[in-house]
Amino acid sequence: MAGNRKNIFIREVGVIMKAKSKVNFIIDAIMFLNMMALAGTGFLNRFVLLSGKAARSVYGQKVQMTMLGLGKESWKDIHLYLGFLLLGLLVLHIVLHWQQIVLLYRRLIDTDKMRKVLLVVFVIVSILLVTFPFIFSPVVETGETLYQGRGRGF
Repeated sequence: MAGNRKNIFIREVGVIMKAKSKVNFIIDAIMFLNMMALAGTGFLNRFVLLSGKAARSVYGQKVQMTMLGLGKESWKDIHLYLGFLLLGLLVLHIVLHWQQIVLLYRRLIDTDKMRKVLLVVFVIVSILLVTFPFIFSPVVETGETLYQGRGRGF
């Protein structure tokens, strides 16, 4: 009787692990495709759909450039939404791998004090990287100082 329960438990754990592996694989595959789409839309915005000044120098006049019926601003929006999707998938990926992360962290960093210090630094840097566009104000240039001394204006 006890051996039968053990076999059922092992089978159930195996089914759960197999299902979890499938979910991880699907999330990782979607993350990879999302990253490729982010790269593609980034390259499209930077190198294909030229800005007004760059397009004018290539075509000799003001032109409106589109790809698949969408202009540069629409592709920038798509790029942003893909970034949000990747961020959400990354959070889900971390949640699903949390036990592995904790075990590796404990194994790699010996002392509790060092673990706590690194964790605090990591959290602070992460928060700053995500929030810096909302913390700092851009420099606004107008009139004569615009593009002064910067070559092509980059």
